[in-house]
Amino acid sequence: MPLAAASPVPLAELRQQFKGGKQALLDTFAAARPTVSGAARLLKVLAKHVDATLVTLWRQSALPAGAALVAVGGYGRGELFPYSDVDVLVLVPEPLDGEAHAATRAALSDFITACWDIGLEIGSSVRTAEECWAEAARDITVQTSLIESRLICGARALFTHMSTQQRADVDAGAFMRAKTLEMRQRHTKYEDTPYSLEPNSKESPGGLRDLQVVMWVAHAAGLGKSWAELAANGLITPFEVKQLQKHEGALKLIRARLHLVAKRREDRLVFDLQTAVAESFGYEATRSERASEALMRRYYWAAKAVTQLNQILMLNIEERVSHSEATPMRPINARFLDKAGMLEVTRDDLYVDNPHAIIETFLIYQQTPGIKGLSARTLRALYNARHVMNGKFRTDPLNREMFMDILRQPEGQTHAFRLMNQTSVLGRYLWVFRGIVGRMQHDLFHVYTVDQHILMVLRNVRRFFIPEHAHEYPFCSQLAANWDKPWLLYVAALFHDVAKGRGGDHSELGAEEVQRFGRSHGLSREDTELVAFLVGHHLTMSRVAQKEDLSDPEVITRFAAQMKDARHLTALYLLTVADIRGTSPKVWNAWKARLLEDLYRYTLRVLGGSPPNADAEIEARKQEAQQILALHAALPGTEQPLWKTLDVSYFARHDAAEIAWHARALWRHLETTTPVVSARPSPIGEGLQVLVFAPDQADLFARLCGYFDGAGFSIQGAKVHTTRAGYALDTFQVVSAADPHQGVAAYRDMISLVENQMQQALRTESPLREPSRGRVSRRVKSFPVTPRVSLRPDEKAQRWLLSVSASDRSGLLYAIARVLGTHQISIQLAKVSTLGERVEDTFLVSGDALQHAKHQLQVESELLDAVA
Repeated sequence: MPLAAASPVPLAELRQQFKGGKQALLDTFAAARPTVSGAARLLKVLAKHVDATLVTLWRQSALPAGAALVAVGGYGRGELFPYSDVDVLVLVPEPLDGEAHAATRAALSDFITACWDIGLEIGSSVRTAEECWAEAARDITVQTSLIESRLICGARALFTHMSTQQRADVDAGAFMRAKTLEMRQRHTKYEDTPYSLEPNSKESPGGLRDLQVVMWVAHAAGLGKSWAELAANGLITPFEVKQLQKHEGALKLIRARLHLVAKRREDRLVFDLQTAVAESFGYEATRSERASEALMRRYYWAAKAVTQLNQILMLNIEERVSHSEATPMRPINARFLDKAGMLEVTRDDLYVDNPHAIIETFLIYQQTPGIKGLSARTLRALYNARHVMNGKFRTDPLNREMFMDILRQPEGQTHAFRLMNQTSVLGRYLWVFRGIVGRMQHDLFHVYTVDQHILMVLRNVRRFFIPEHAHEYPFCSQLAANWDKPWLLYVAALFHDVAKGRGGDHSELGAEEVQRFGRSHGLSREDTELVAFLVGHHLTMSRVAQKEDLSDPEVITRFAAQMKDARHLTALYLLTVADIRGTSPKVWNAWKARLLEDLYRYTLRVLGGSPPNADAEIEARKQEAQQILALHAALPGTEQPLWKTLDVSYFARHDAAEIAWHARALWRHLETTTPVVSARPSPIGEGLQVLVFAPDQADLFARLCGYFDGAGFSIQGAKVHTTRAGYALDTFQVVSAADPHQGVAAYRDMISLVENQMQQALRTESPLREPSRGRVSRRVKSFPVTPRVSLRPDEKAQRWLLSVSASDRSGLLYAIARVLGTHQISIQLAKVSTLGERVEDTFLVSGDALQHAKHQLQVESELLDAVA
C-alpha cells in the first residue's frame, strides 16, 4: 500500500527550502574561523539537511510501504561535503519487473526526478536484498558501499535483514586483499606520493580515502566502526586516536574549503584554486613563501601522517585477519627480530627506553639481507617515540656515529633515507631538514617538495655507484668508479637545498649548515670543506654551462679557478647532473648533458696544467675534421674554400664533427643566392641538428625561429656565425615540442620535410608576422614568472650578453628574435634553457643600437613587452 502524504509540499517550495537551507549552512561555515570542529559540524548538518529533504520527498511519493531508502557511500557515513554527490539505495522487497509493479517503477522515477528538480545531485540504485548480496559478491565497490549503509526512512526490517546478511557474507581476508590491491592501484594512479603538485585531497596517497580504507577493512573484520572502537580492540593507541582525529580533521577542513571556493565538487588542490583556498584560511604571502605554499605545507604534513598511520593500521589489521601474530621470528640482535622479512622490535617501549635504537633501526634495515620493511609494531613504536627525538637525541655521539655509518654503508642509502623521512625520523634527527619537509616550490622548475627533491638527488648520486645503472649515465658512472668517498656526495645531496624557504641565498646558507654538520659529525677539515664547496656552488656549473660561451677560453679559465682542482670539479659535476635530473622529468635532456660534459672536459684540461691555447685547439679540430672528411671520401682540399671565409670564432664554437659536416654540405654552394638547409639526427642522440647557409640579413634569425615555432619544434641551442663573404652559417639543435624524446628513426623521417619547408620559408620576402602570445599552462597562469631582461657587456666590451627569464609559451623565442632583428642586432650564440615551465635564455649579441644608452633601454623595454 502506498504511503499518503498528509500535506504535500510543492516542489518549488521544497527546492527553495533545500537550496536556501544549504546556502545558509555554507555561508555560516565560510564566515567562521576555519577549524576542524567547524568542518566536522558542517559535514554532519549538511547530511542531516539532505536526510530531512529526502524524507519529505519519500513520504510524498507513492512508493510501497515495504520499501526503504538507504544512504550509502560517503553519505552513508552521515557526512556530506558541500558539493559531493548523494548516493542512495532504494531497497525493495521484490523485483520490480512485470506489469504488476509498473506503478511502483513510475513512482520511483518521479521520486528520483523530484530529487534532481530540487537540486539534489543524487546517485541511485534500486535493488532487493538478494540482489544486493549478489552484486556485493561480484563487485567489491558495491560491497564497500553497503558496509557504510544506513537507513534514512522506510522499512527498517528490510534494511536490517539486508545489512545483517551482508555483514555475515563478508570474507574479511578476501575483502582486505581486494581493498589493499585497490589502494595500491589508486596510489599509482595519483603519482604514488602524498607530495603531488596538485594532490587529490580524497584519492591521493595520504588523502581521506586512505583513512576510509582502514575503517572499511576493520569494519569488515569485525574490529570496530570508529577510531574509538579500534582502540578498544587494541589496534591503535589513545595517542594514535588523537593523531588520526587531528589529521583527518585537517584534511576534511581543507576539502570542505576547497569545495566552497570552487563552488563545485572539486577534490583536487589545483593551482588555480590553491591561493584562494589558502586565503580562505587566512594565510598571507610573505617574502619567502606564497600563501598557497603555506596551505600546501599544512596539507602535506597531514597527508604524510595519514600515510604513516594507514601503513601501521593496515599491517596490524592484516595480522589480525590472517592470524599471523604468531609468525616465528629470527633474532637479529637483542633489540630486533626478523619477522617474515619485516624488521620487528623486541618490545613496544624499546625506543622510549633506548633512544639509540631509533637510528640503529635504519642501520639494521640497511645491513640485514632479506629485510624489506618495518613491521607494524616497529612503525608504531617509532611513531609513538617521536617525543624522545629531542635536542639531546640529536647531539648524542652514538647517534651521530650511527648516522654516519648509514651514509658510509656500501649500499642501501636511498631506501634507508626514504624510510627515515617517511617515519619522520630524518627531520627530527637533522633538525634543519625538518624545515623543508612538505615545502612546495611553485617556481615552474621543481615538481617535487624540497624534501622529496633532495631524496631524488640522493638516489641519482647513489645510482652513479651502482653498476646496474651504468647505462643511464655512462660518463658519471665512469667518474664515480674512481671516487674514493661516495658518502661525501651523499652528504652534499642531503644538504644542497636544505636552506630553501628561509630567504637569502639558500646555497650560502646550506654551506653554513653542512659545515656545522661536518664539525659535529667528525668529518675532517678537508672533507667538510669539500661538501661545503659542493653545497655552496651546486648551481654554478649548470649556470656556466647553460648561459656562458664555452668556446671562450676566459670563461673556462675563470670557472677552473672556482673549482680549485680536479677533485672538486668531478664532485660538482656528479652533484650537478644528479640535481638537474632530480628536479623534473622534463628538465634533463641530451643537450644539457652535452653542455655539462663539455664544460667538465674543458675545465679538467685547464686544471691538469694545460692552459687554454686557442690556436692549438683550433688546429687540432681542423685536422680531426679533415680526417672525418677523408673517411667520407671527400677530395683533399674540399674544405678550404669554406674555411677561407671563416674566422677563429667559428672554429672555436664548433667541434670537429660539425666542422666536417658543414664542409661536406656547403662546398658546392658557397656563392649561392638560394638558402641551403641540411638536417641530420643530432649526434647527441636526441632531436635534429639543422644547418642553414644563406645570405645574411638582419631578420634572418627571427625568420628561422618563426619557422621552427610554426613547425612544432623547440630550439635548444643555436650557434650563429657570419662568414667574411656575408653569409649566415647557423646551426640549430631542435627537438619536437610535442614529443622531445621520440627515437632517432622518427627524427630521421622529418629531415626532408624540414629541409624543404625551411627553404621555402626563407625564400619568401613577406614582412615578419606579428608574434602570437601563445598558450600557457594552468600552472604558468597560477604562478607566473616575472619577466626579466638583462643586457650587459662582456669583459672586452665588444659583445653583449642578453639574458631573458620568463614563463614558457609557444612562440617566445620568435618574439625575442623579432625584436632583435628589428633593431639590427645580430646574434652570435643562443643558449635556450627550458626549466620545467620557465625559460632562461642567453644570447651573445652585437649591434650599433647597444652602444647608445637610449637605444639600449628601448630594446630592453620592447623585449620585456615581447616576453610578458
